[in-house]
Amino acid sequence: MKIVLLPSETATVLVEALPYIREFANKAVVVKLGGAAIDKTSDLALAQDVLLLRSVGVRCVLVHGGGPQVDAMLRRVGKEPEFKDGLRVTDGDTLDIVRMVLVGKINRDLVATINSQAGDEPVAVGVSGEDAGLLTVTPADPALGFVGNVTQVRAELIHRLLDDGLTPVISTIGANAEGQPYNVNADEAARAIAVAMKAEKIVYLTAAPGLLDDVNDEHSLVPRLTSAELRQRIGSGSVSRGMIPKLRACADAVDQGVRFAHIIDGRVKHSLLIELLTDHGVGTMVKKEKSW
Repeated sequence: MKIVLLPSETATVLVEALPYIREFANKAVVVKLGGAAIDKTSDLALAQDVLLLRSVGVRCVLVHGGGPQVDAMLRRVGKEPEFKDGLRVTDGDTLDIVRMVLVGKINRDLVATINSQAGDEPVAVGVSGEDAGLLTVTPADPALGFVGNVTQVRAELIHRLLDDGLTPVISTIGANAEGQPYNVNADEAARAIAVAMKAEKIVYLTAAPGLLDDVNDEHSLVPRLTSAELRQRIGSGSVSRGMIPKLRACADAVDQGVRFAHIIDGRVKHSLLIELLTDHGVGTMVKKEKSW
């Protein structure tokens, strides 16, 4: 059912958004889209959110994963996904499939969806971390195969695209100094990009409402906490294992200079706009200090 606002209600929403628009204009926001939150409906709403933010001066960068899609493709070719400590074991054949799915499928689909909503002037541009040495990596662990840790981000390349009025959509395949591609954990890649860009915010769009006090109760959302409080929760084992990489990346991001980190539900239509441009938001916000 479509909800129709009265003119006065629409005006109230716009007035509420105005101070946030002023605050974030000309500042970088890195949005990480998890594979579990990718579908045609949510991608269309996200495209509209990104374009609206761009139109009011927010320098928006989209970084995407694609774990479930990679798993599905591996199984289609008769290869069972393998993980170690939450990271994908990536041999040569798996790396080929990861590159094909992330760079050749998901990235192209996201770019096409954003550009379909951009009118006569397409603005989204697909970029792989391999391109022009955008993400330089070193091997993470020999037992993981071709899995890399980001050691350098050429942030000036991203800023150059933004200066030209383009919206970068980045797939998280990096390369070492010799040009060998590596699979990179998308949560960590997004954090490294946000830190290198000196971003105002990093936002993780997930298939969960945010950080929950009770993992079995979606109404027990923790709306805001500091990075130190977040690390305590991670250390106590009170958070779900699947959320740990995102939570750790949020804590690391704000401790390394990003002002705000958010975990929000990418399944909720226009959740990015609600979180960034309204008083209440829809997810969990992390800051270094308690200054709400």
